[in-house]
Amino acid sequence: MSIWKKIEKTIMSLASGEPFSNIFQKFATPPERKIGFTIAVIALSAKMAKADGIVSKEEVNAFSQIFEIPKGQEKHVSNVYNLARQDIAGYEIYAKKIAKMLKNKKILLENIIEGLLFISIADGAYHPKEDKFVNNVASIFSIKRGRLEYLKNMYIDTSANSYYKILNVSPGDNLEQIRKQWKKLVLAHHPDMVLARGLPEEAIRLTTVKLARINEAWENIKAIRETSVS
Repeated sequence: MSIWKKIEKTIMSLASGEPFSNIFQKFATPPERKIGFTIAVIALSAKMAKADGIVSKEEVNAFSQIFEIPKGQEKHVSNVYNLARQDIAGYEIYAKKIAKMLKNKKILLENIIEGLLFISIADGAYHPKEDKFVNNVASIFSIKRGRLEYLKNMYIDTSANSYYKILNVSPGDNLEQIRKQWKKLVLAHHPDMVLARGLPEEAIRLTTVKLARINEAWENIKAIRETSVS
């Protein structure tokens, strides 16, 4: 049975009139937790779209980049998205239940924030309402401000200064120090390393986005240094 059919089966198991947000209680243990992670990203994406009031074509495409949806299974994804968006429960309730479901799985909670950032910036603009949404969800997830800012640098900020922040280095570091840090991050974010941690496939796809940004940061810093020398 595909993950999407499992999700649909779980939705059907909810009692009549039962809040859709209760679905997270059914995925608190592995391997079901991976399914819960998938639903969490979809549901919070729907809530973010509702808060922002806009769902762009680019955001839909970004969503498709995170989730590999087999042909014929699209209806299951749409069902989750629409149920979450129509649910009168606020996104804070969803975030709290997701935090409880993924208790002691901080990396998965961070991955959810990354998914929201990736989707929100897809249309080329990071709107204030989206930022407020992400900040509040991150707070509920107990993600520290410094860590959240790092994730925003990874996905949102494209300034030259962000390149140093992405690699977690200082503009005062020499190129060799920066190169070593870059290689360290490339190894840590290699898909094989992420796969070995037992993370969901969606988290692995987000890792490829981060890896691209890490490589981009290194190439830009290197180019800036080489230009300044010449």
